[in-house]
Amino acid sequence: MAGIYIHIPFCKQACFYCDFHFSTSLKYKDELLQALLKEIKLQKNYLDGETVETIYFGGGTPSLLTADELNSLINTITNQHTVSANAEITIEANPDDLDKSKVQSLRNTGVNRFSIGIQSFFDDDLQWMNRVHRAGEAEASVKRAQDAGFENITVDLIYGYPLLTDEKWKHNLNKVFELDVPHVSSYSMTVEPKTALASFIKKKKQPAMNDQQSAEQFIELMDAMQQKGFEHYEISNFCKPGHYSRHNSNYWKGIKYLGIGPSAHSYNGDTRQWNIANNAKYIQELSTGTIPAETEILTETDRLNEYIMTSLRTIWGLDLGKLNTIANGSRALLITAARQFFDNGWIEQKDDTIYLTPPGKLYADHIASELFF
Repeated sequence: MAGIYIHIPFCKQACFYCDFHFSTSLKYKDELLQALLKEIKLQKNYLDGETVETIYFGGGTPSLLTADELNSLINTITNQHTVSANAEITIEANPDDLDKSKVQSLRNTGVNRFSIGIQSFFDDDLQWMNRVHRAGEAEASVKRAQDAGFENITVDLIYGYPLLTDEKWKHNLNKVFELDVPHVSSYSMTVEPKTALASFIKKKKQPAMNDQQSAEQFIELMDAMQQKGFEHYEISNFCKPGHYSRHNSNYWKGIKYLGIGPSAHSYNGDTRQWNIANNAKYIQELSTGTIPAETEILTETDRLNEYIMTSLRTIWGLDLGKLNTIANGSRALLITAARQFFDNGWIEQKDDTIYLTPPGKLYADHIASELFF
């Protein structure tokens, strides 16, 4: 079992909070697509023959691609790999791209899951973020996808920023419930270095984010999702039963994945690999038949810490037995380190697995870092 991620590094404009790798110029789009096709072929052995169960188009804004361009990438993957007949194939999409003709054209591709970047249903919030779309487009894009027969849909929402009052946050959540989407990914607004938002805050043009606000809105998110029957299966992800993101779940479970495209990361259990985050250099390297990536061989400690970080965030928890398969004796060491979090009620143990409690989910990254080897 394995997954393939394809990074499409183009956007119409830059969201103020985003630090992902992308370009707002489509000048080299055709050359980049040819480079992606070439990298797929050059990287065909990375997954060591594992069956590909998921394909994920991320970015950037993959919905800028045409149906033909998506098909060329999917077909190349199926020519180089064994792809499961029921593979989950996801495309991240901006609401403004999903007009009726675009949605209909995607019916002629292998795409069977949409990840729609809504973020908010309020125009002033979207303008504050420098999003391209507006609130009306957000709602309409979901309905168009549903009308076209796409049922496997997830939407993104952001909380914890100055404009988002508690009343607006509840409205955003209720709107998602009204739209009857089976999956929601929701993230606290994070101020990343070198973003426009970070610059605005440094220059006092915008207030800093409020940790208390973020925590309270996360609690509201958890409560609302539980009341509507959603499973909180990863810190930032909620779904109706049976609608997990198979691709992202595999990341958290340590399943192999291959990343294609500039800035994309790959993992095969023993090594981690990451591509150069520069479109021109990426294209140039592949034109010479060179994979533009650096590789790190994971140490025993790396593998332990990665498992702690990813597993604790999920509904499946941290299997103490698996720790010992990575490094003998690590189970006992972790139990000792975790004592403080058992005592304050942030984690709990059932059988041989450790889970975050609802209060502990507010401190997931802190807890994981304290348990690192």
